[in-house]
Amino acid sequence: MVDSHIPPAAGSAEVTATGEEERVWRAGGLEPMPIRPLPDAPPSIHLLGPTVFLLALGVGMGESYMWPRLVLVFGPEIRWLFLIGVTLQAVVMLEMARYAMATGESIFTGAARVFKPIMWFFFVTAILVYMWPGHLSAGMSAFEQLTGIPWVVSAIVVLILVGILFSMISVIYDVVENILGFLIGVLVVGTAIIASIAGNWADLGSTLGGMFAFGYFPHDMMSAQWFPIVVGSIAFAGPSGMQQMWYTLHLREAGAGMGAHVPKIRGLRTANEQEQVPAHGFMFDTSNPDEMAKWRGWRRWITFDAFLLFWGITMLVTISFTVLAQSAARENPNVKEIIENGERSAALQAMSDAFASVGGSVLGGLFFGFIALIGVNATLGLFDSFSRGQADMTYFHIPGAKRFKMSHLYAGFLWGVITFGILILLFGPADGPEGILDILAFLSTFAMGAYCIVLLLVNNRMLPKPIRPKWWSNAIIGFGAVFYLGMLFYSMVRFGIVVS
Repeated sequence: MVDSHIPPAAGSAEVTATGEEERVWRAGGLEPMPIRPLPDAPPSIHLLGPTVFLLALGVGMGESYMWPRLVLVFGPEIRWLFLIGVTLQAVVMLEMARYAMATGESIFTGAARVFKPIMWFFFVTAILVYMWPGHLSAGMSAFEQLTGIPWVVSAIVVLILVGILFSMISVIYDVVENILGFLIGVLVVGTAIIASIAGNWADLGSTLGGMFAFGYFPHDMMSAQWFPIVVGSIAFAGPSGMQQMWYTLHLREAGAGMGAHVPKIRGLRTANEQEQVPAHGFMFDTSNPDEMAKWRGWRRWITFDAFLLFWGITMLVTISFTVLAQSAARENPNVKEIIENGERSAALQAMSDAFASVGGSVLGGLFFGFIALIGVNATLGLFDSFSRGQADMTYFHIPGAKRFKMSHLYAGFLWGVITFGILILLFGPADGPEGILDILAFLSTFAMGAYCIVLLLVNNRMLPKPIRPKWWSNAIIGFGAVFYLGMLFYSMVRFGIVVS
């Protein structure tokens, strides 16, 4: 490996098949990255792009169900933990994007460049965590409240429809981005309007004040019943588990940075039109001032995504749902006791009652419609992301996998996770949809602590020095690793459990 303090312009060269020398950047034990021009950055201020996938996964059951449930039990002061969680994830988003935009590779390939078993760890972790269809289960539980259709039946139908949709469309990324963008708009605007009707200024004030109630930690939160749920909820403050890692693949599909040199994945119907995916990423010349100016433009673009789009929209939605939770507590004074006695779904019913209090049964049903929509929204993003990530690792790192097209591998993992999901819904060990969601949230915490460690290794060892993260970014990511893994292992040692 070339000394990583030397920019690519001063790095090594390789002889191509035509006998010409080609400048490359060597990182780890995988194939070197050829030097290519960095595309011009788009305007910093823009509409939703690849960030829509993180919003689809972030504006999900954590914001609409798990955190309102905690607010109903412990009060709005608990929101300071949400603030820490979502801010930490915004910085993680920036650092995940750093490697993806600089190389056109996923963070999984970056991990393989450090030490290939690390990548296989995430390959296995993805299967263990995302066999649990938690978001869809909770969403269809709300749909059952609305229609009377058993949640297991509707969840299985949605799983099959998602598989058919992703198999039939031509370019998967483009269609899914448009669908998720529309659904996110409906959810953000709809919940804000309903919260403004159901809540009051005092609810909004206590919601905002709770964001800064640092250190608030009631004694009951340290119980075996609640601490694992709190841990999982912090992981669900924004996209959880491996969703940030999958974001690097969506950046590549969007042509962000050096991802412009990699073709998009096609659906199964048009798999024969899939272009050959290169076996390696690319690097730009970090010693060239013009290239570095373009790089700074891309960093401004992704910073706008991280803090104004991702952080801002996620925070707006959770503020709306926290206001609704407080309104629900007034409409159902005994809801806290009901939840503490094990009736997890009582939180959803109480918030539906808050809707109904200002608009009758129609608005009460509309709330369950929102929750069902969130479940479908998250499932679209999760299943695409899981299939994309597993296909990426398989294609690049399993011998012989390149005999298949990336589209075929994507379809194989897609229908595999759908099959697993159906089996879990029919025969799984969890106690209802809320139990599945709690398991998914807690397992996600482990993956998040692990990817913080990997992110530090990849960005500080595999990238040229001029584009490595600053010390403060490394400090925040290091804190994330201690924060997630510390809470996880404390729960295991203190209570001997991972979920209750």
